[in-house]
Amino acid sequence: MSFSSRLALPAVAGGVFLLLASGIFAPPVQARGYPVDTLAQVTGVAAWDHLNVRRWPASYSRKVGHLAPLVHVWVERCIEVERSTDWCLVERDTIKGWVNSKYLTPADI
Repeated sequence: MSFSSRLALPAVAGGVFLLLASGIFAPPVQARGYPVDTLAQVTGVAAWDHLNVRRWPASYSRKVGHLAPLVHVWVERCIEVERSTDWCLVERDTIKGWVNSKYLTPADI
């Protein structure tokens, strides 16, 4: 192994560590959260737009689906996020994932 390749390996490993530590590629830690178990409606989304549903409770997480404005969803639980709004685990038909709680309003049943 050459001198330059011996230096490159720790540099690459260090860069990967920094990316994982920053949360760019690593999923956020699952917080305990609080149970909700209720019906809610998607609100605060323009009529021509949709609400992205994410794999993890973070805006940079992979999108797993989307919801139209005013549709009803089942809210399983939510988690508190420091210096932000809460994220909630929702389900509708075959879509299940996390949305920002500011786009949910408890449904009148």
